[in-house]
Amino acid sequence: MGKINVLSFAVANLIAAGEVVDRPSSVIKELMENSIDAGATTITVEIQKGGTTFMRVSDNGCGIEPEDLPTALRRHATSKIRDAEDLDAIMSLGFRGEALAAISSVANVRIISKVRENQTGAMIESHGGNVVGVTERGASDGTTIIVEDLFFNVPARRKFLKKDLTEAMAVSAAVEKIALSHPEIAIKFISDGTLRLETTGDGKAMSAIYSVFGRDFASKLLKVESAGENIKVSGYVGRSDNVRANRNYQNFFINGRFVKSKTAMAAIEQAYSSYIPPEKFPCCVLFIDIDPRTVDVNVHPAKLEVKFSNEKPVFESIYYAVRNTLESNITRPSVQLQNGHISSAEYRNMATGRVSGMRNAEEAQKKQNPLAAFVPIEDKSVPKAEQTRYETGISAADKFGLSMNFPKKESIPPKAEEPIISLPNVLKQDSFKKPADEISPPLPKEEIRAENTRHEILPGEVRPTKKAEALPQEQKREERTIPPYRIIGEAFNSYVFIDLGEKMLIIDKHAAHERIIFEQFKEIMQKREQASQLLMLPIEISLGRDECAALDEYRSEIESVGFDFEIFDNKVSVLSSPTGINSEAIPDIFETFAERLLSGTGNVSLTRDLVFEKALYQASCKAAIKAGRQYAEGHIEWLCRKMMEMPDITFCPHGRPVAIEMTKNMLDKQFERL
Repeated sequence: MGKINVLSFAVANLIAAGEVVDRPSSVIKELMENSIDAGATTITVEIQKGGTTFMRVSDNGCGIEPEDLPTALRRHATSKIRDAEDLDAIMSLGFRGEALAAISSVANVRIISKVRENQTGAMIESHGGNVVGVTERGASDGTTIIVEDLFFNVPARRKFLKKDLTEAMAVSAAVEKIALSHPEIAIKFISDGTLRLETTGDGKAMSAIYSVFGRDFASKLLKVESAGENIKVSGYVGRSDNVRANRNYQNFFINGRFVKSKTAMAAIEQAYSSYIPPEKFPCCVLFIDIDPRTVDVNVHPAKLEVKFSNEKPVFESIYYAVRNTLESNITRPSVQLQNGHISSAEYRNMATGRVSGMRNAEEAQKKQNPLAAFVPIEDKSVPKAEQTRYETGISAADKFGLSMNFPKKESIPPKAEEPIISLPNVLKQDSFKKPADEISPPLPKEEIRAENTRHEILPGEVRPTKKAEALPQEQKREERTIPPYRIIGEAFNSYVFIDLGEKMLIIDKHAAHERIIFEQFKEIMQKREQASQLLMLPIEISLGRDECAALDEYRSEIESVGFDFEIFDNKVSVLSSPTGINSEAIPDIFETFAERLLSGTGNVSLTRDLVFEKALYQASCKAAIKAGRQYAEGHIEWLCRKMMEMPDITFCPHGRPVAIEMTKNMLDKQFERL
């Protein structure tokens, strides 16, 4: 007797249901996608007890003809495609014709639908895959699908469901993804009689983001807009102070479909290199519009993954769109004050018995650490005698083929184990007040602009290039006008306060100097011609055959950045490397090359640049001035001047803010002046 059995229609439906429907959230996702494909502009989702007992999805779409209702519950019945050629350019969210059949086989389902041209609607009922019948009834335009008692006939599947609260949260997450992907649709989500989410449907992505994530999250986003030849990237990414400990806030939509793409995740995370801490992950809501013929959405049962015919242009489009947005950002984080504040009467009562104790504590602190007090900076020029002695001060940077000259600070000698670059002395700009005899007559606008951007080029200072096509970011900095500012003073020998009129800037002098040096290092590296160094002994690296094949396929690109290598069997023999690359790092670099090229999560030049950047982190940190130490006024003035020239320098290479802002309005609120 033969051992191969032909499964019955009912058993086949149960197996298919296991692929498409595993919990209430997957049911809601499939039904909402059908509503979107039907052209709905409003969708209402309602669940009870996490969706295990009751789910309802209503829309105002095109509706279903009464004679099509029984067919809609059959497997592989769909209105989205007709033949095999349609699979090459799928733009609809659904196309397999499995969702309704799978849902109806494991639950009790009612479908009520009315086509706009018809006078009445129709309803069909199904109990565990058995169709009861079709009846005529009154209904509004569109379709309403009610799903009850999910997995009532599959108890083994039902026991794997989580608590009602957990399932409700999963449904909420699915609804949020749909709401973000289609801001032109007004979506309402109700759980156990409580409205949980409502979007306006005005077509604006920011409105949907605001409804889903809230005001605080939405206020810390940067707009992304980039269009290439065949790929368009748009949406929003989080600022450097809007990061998370996981990837849950990364939302990618390929042609309107939410997907989990390794290529997209790698692109955005590499774009944030040197902008956020390495253990944190960026947030985003990005829309990638691409030719549907170059992407396959039929590779995952739940259609959560896609496959690109060529990952490289997708990766590069996302990377450069996000990176350019980050480099153009000049928004600095604000001081976070408590929502509540103490009233004047409460403060007076509280302070009555504590003022003397506070004064005693302050006196004790001053005796213990005299430099901890607020140190005002006088408004005067630095004597020229302090600007005469210069020396080379970057021993850490020399390891990477870099050298810069800075003045040596004479007041406090640096420690031998910590090479420090002291700052050039620059005359401070003080546009708030000048002696009467120094006030100049008004200048024409073009001369004012030149006056605001003119200052002495000092030894060791890297000036932005004039070639906009080579370094557009430096060109942007060159064109910016420095706002009037006044240095108020320094606190704790760590933080510098600058008055900008209606707001105050508080600068972390170590983090700010670290970022400035890092940017100067990168600019030097971009100007240097790539040179190779021959290794004394070849470095052999064992890799998989598929990884070796990937390296061989991209050999010309790898050699163009300074490497020379040979491949035999499953080993790579590296003969030469770019100048400045430590030989100990070469195996990791080639393993990274192979992994990213094979998975489509990077390219050769970007990977090489990121390796160089990471090598410069430590050099920049060691070369920067140290918090808690006292430096000459000229050093602080130079640092403030650079911060005014480079407003896009907002975070250090390790992801810490270099400065925070406090507005006059915020202070007025704290002192109850408003």
